[in-house]
Amino acid sequence: MGMIFRAKANKALDRAEDPRETLDYSYQKQLELLQKVRRGVADVATSRKRLELQLNQLQKKSSDLEGQGRKALALGREDLAREALARRAALQGQISDLETQHQTLQGEEEKLTLAAQRLQAKVDAFRTKKETIKATYTAAQAQTRIAESFSGISEEMSDVGVAIQRAEDKTAQLQARSGAIDELLASGALDDQSGLQKDDIQLELDRLSGGSDVELELQRMKAELAGGPSGGQQAIEGGAEGEKDRQQPEDTPRFEKN
Repeated sequence: MGMIFRAKANKALDRAEDPRETLDYSYQKQLELLQKVRRGVADVATSRKRLELQLNQLQKKSSDLEGQGRKALALGREDLAREALARRAALQGQISDLETQHQTLQGEEEKLTLAAQRLQAKVDAFRTKKETIKATYTAAQAQTRIAESFSGISEEMSDVGVAIQRAEDKTAQLQARSGAIDELLASGALDDQSGLQKDDIQLELDRLSGGSDVELELQRMKAELAGGPSGGQQAIEGGAEGEKDRQQPEDTPRFEKN
């Protein structure tokens, strides 16, 4: 169960992780470390400067004691000269210890300064690489979104595709329903309550009469163009007779006019 929980947590973390934010966070931590190193260099340099001031004071005091001893000897006070030299010898021991500490601090300062310079170079290189990776990641992310949009596998385009498919299905369903109703009305299976629907016999008669009217109008226009109303009237009558003959079935017996 613990492994499953860690696997799911890792998957959720991977989904929520943004490499650009991670890189910015790492860069921020490196800057903080560089700042600490610089503060360390400044602290060591401050300690070294304090030791230098103490050394200068002790060296000045040692010089003063040496001068007092010489002056005491000149005045015949050997006891005072011995005391001054004894104090000067004690100061020399302190001066030697401070010089050793000063050299140690100076070496540490040089090491920290060199480390700070190297860390600064690494931070600058990381910043350049970070910006390059961020730009590349942003471009790849944009290209992926464009490719998903073209292929229709992105979440947004999938929703649009589903909506289009549903609209097409509903349209096809309505068209099929409308066609079925028209067929049922034409066949008489359904009654037209509006009174506008005609039966099949009337529809066939209307179609035949409509075609006859067109033929008569065409014959009349030809007669008018040929040369006069009398000829036009004869052409119309002849056209009407011809139309009746064409409409009469071949197997129907013809009866002559009486």
